Amino acid sequence: MQLRYLYIKILLIIISCNNKVEPMLPYYNSANFEPIFIKDQNIVENKIDHKISDFKFFNQDNEEINENDISGKIHVANFIFTSCINICPSMTENMKIINKNFRNNPKIMILSYSVMPWIDDTNKLKKYKDFNKIKSSNWHFLTGKKDEIYSLARNSYFVEEELGFNRDSSDFLHTEHFILVDQNKRLRGIYNGTLKLEAKQVIDDINLLLEYENWNNI
Repeated sequence: MQLRYLYIKILLIIISCNNKVEPMLPYYNSANFEPIFIKDQNIVENKIDHKISDFKFFNQDNEEINENDISGKIHVANFIFTSCINICPSMTENMKIINKNFRNNPKIMILSYSVMPWIDDTNKLKKYKDFNKIKSSNWHFLTGKKDEIYSLARNSYFVEEELGFNRDSSDFLHTEHFILVDQNKRLRGIYNGTLKLEAKQVIDDINLLLEYENWNNI
């Protein structure tokens, strides 16, 4: 696992013909999180086929959030439950650090999925968000059907990467990971959400994705 986190820190520096330095983040196409570095977007389209699947859940304000809401936006995802007293408070505090840097930025979203949706209804998620004094309009706490949340977590976000696809929705999902997803719903980073240093790395990597988007628009 430590080697995997080292992969996350890697930045590939490419010197272009105009002597500009263009940073790049890896793509992750499978549950083992082997980093794949590709500059040419045409190659990306052919080689990186894994994307976040379609979904439909409800946020703390009982508003539907689905795959269309993340299309064209960078988002960070994690998986929590409101009664958690071990890793979840740390993850929420560290996600606040990320949120502070991109609060209400229309290009950035944060999705915190409940892994106990049978308890965490929209009202409880609203109270959780209020209790944590989170006022950002682009941070959504999501609930829905358990099997759909667990399937999305394991098969799209690969949050239990050591286990791959061996667990089903009957096994409780509990993970400390933050997952960074780009504007095209492709995985670009995995981080230990209990560590403040990792949260700061997420901020740096989001900025790289934003910068890379600007490079492509030049």
